[in-house]
Amino acid sequence: MPDPATQPHILVVDDEPNIRDLVQAALRFHGFTVVTARTGNEGLALARTERPDLIVLDVLLPDVNGFDVCRQLRDAQNNVPVIYLTARDTPSDTVTGLSLGGDDYVTKPFSVEALIARIRALLRRSQRGDGDPKEGPVDRPLRVSDLELNESTWTVRRGGTPIELSPTEFRLLSYLMSNAGRVLTRAQLLENVWGWDYAGQSQIVETYISYLRRKLDPLGPPLIHTQRGVGYALRAKDDER
Repeated sequence: MPDPATQPHILVVDDEPNIRDLVQAALRFHGFTVVTARTGNEGLALARTERPDLIVLDVLLPDVNGFDVCRQLRDAQNNVPVIYLTARDTPSDTVTGLSLGGDDYVTKPFSVEALIARIRALLRRSQRGDGDPKEGPVDRPLRVSDLELNESTWTVRRGGTPIELSPTEFRLLSYLMSNAGRVLTRAQLLENVWGWDYAGQSQIVETYISYLRRKLDPLGPPLIHTQRGVGYALRAKDDER
């Protein structure tokens, strides 16, 4: 029998009993430990006391909506991965949820197996930022022009100025810098940064590219360039051909 102490710990916040029970049963079947909440305030309290590895968060809650729950978590420097689970699926809702620090967006009705797959993919990616930098070999920082990213310390600087990035922004920038000078398609970015098939949801790439540009461009010449109809490349102006 698996040791509960080593199983990923998931917090499910949803006011619909049938959805909450379905997700809880599916997660337990797949080897996760689960705690549930019915309201946003209850979810915030459990996020503090239970320290979950990931939160599945409904948006339409009876007290504090899921967007505000995520915002409060991020304001408290809690970077636990968050997957929104909601019937609100307009592009503006998606952009709002992601801009507040959410990592993924699953709309109702949903496939339980697809939700489990996204949870596993997000947990795998988040583990890169949770390890002890003192363990294992120290990675060399990535550098492009005056931009430096260090995966061991999870830090980014441009011209010596620290830049605060969300986990998803950090992964996207890391992938762009690891492939500096190459034009990367939206499909490549979705597969390698988000780790899931976001067919028809390339707006997520555009959204996060815009977030990075807002944080990088005020500190120097633009580094992320658009190849119209193809994708994006990160390169210094001197490297353009």
